[in-house]
This record gives sequence, structure tokens and C-alpha cells, in this order.
Amino acid sequence: GIVVLGIHRPKAKNAISKNLVKMMTEAVDAVKSNKRVRTVIICSLVPGIFCAGADLKERAKMHPSEVGPFVSKARALMNELGNLPMPTIAAIDGAALGGGLEMALACDIRIAASTAKMGLVETKLAIIPGAGGTQRLPRAIGASLAKELIFSGRVVDGDEAKSLGLVNHSVEQNKAGDAAYRKALDLAREFIPQVKCSLSCESRLLQH
Repeated sequence: GIVVLGIHRPKAKNAISKNLVKMMTEAVDAVKSNKRVRTVIICSLVPGIFCAGADLKERAKMHPSEVGPFVSKARALMNELGNLPMPTIAAIDGAALGGGLEMALACDIRIAASTAKMGLVETKLAIIPGAGGTQRLPRAIGASLAKELIFSGRVVDGDEAKSLGLVNHSVEQNKAGDAAYRKALDLAREFIPQVKCSLSCESRLLQH
């Protein structure tokens, strides 16, 4: 069936903390070994936000020796997500910034509300994307456009993201604020009748 991984850190705008990385890693590991799962959707349970990136308040309190291992674990999570044997869909109904966009980029398919905001904004903080975005964004939109977005830290909406090839679909947001999630569900239901090993093999072939 369809598994939905919903992020819910409303006070922190779903920012990526040590605990969130731990919980998501455990969830991805559980999904990976469940042969009944056909499609995974990652979405937000917080209106208006997908994921605001790294939890900078938490990081500011980290000892310098903790930062490297945290970034490594976050990167490992994105890699595990990207290596899942079933199709993965990111439903972006709000802002996906920094590590939030890197998480979406680790998914096979991205669907965004037209009002959603997306960008690798790390350069505005004098840092570089550390969880795979510098590799995955060029694969999605090409090296030249990826460099432009990374160097400038520019944020794009759903419609521009669709025109760039960053997302598969841009959908008009609804009153409930879950239009991208609804579209993701529709797409996931289309995948279910397909033979699992066929989709898995095709996904792996397309990554190489």
C-alpha cells in the first residue's frame, strides 16, 4: 500500500533536528524492509511549510565536534531515502528550504503547490548545502541552472520550479492547504497496480 511519512514540528517549522533525523531514519529503515509498501509519500503536517531546513537554533547550541556527525547523519538519511526500493514522492505544500529541499530532492518525484517556496538558501548563511543538494539539484535541472540557484540562494515558487524541471507537477493550492499531498496520493494510487519489482528495477536503472 501507500505509506505517508508526515513531518510535524510546528514550533520549529519542521526544521531538521537531531531527533527528527533519528526518527526519520528509523521510519525509512522500517519502510525499506516492508514488502507490502508500494509507494512512500513524504509530506508536512504543518500548514504552509514543508521543511525550513536545518534547525539552526539547535545547531547554535551544538559543540563544534557535534556538527560534523550531525551533518553526516542527515546526509545518510537523504541517501537512505534516495535508495528506497519503491517510488518516493515529496508533497511540497509549503516552504522547502535548504535541507528541506534536499529532502525533497532525495525523492523520485516532487509535487509542489504553486504557492510553495523552494530554494537551497545556505549560501546566504555563508555555508554550502551539506545533505546532497549539490549533487541532486544538477541531476534534476542541469548543472548551469543548479549553480545559478545555489550561488544566488534564490527561492522559486511552484510554477517556476515546474518550468525549471525541479518538480514534476505544480498544482493550485486549495483551501485545506494540501493540494500537493492530494496530487501525490492520486499518483501513488496509479503506481499501486504496477508490479513492485518492475518499478524498483526501473527506479534503480534511472539513477545510473
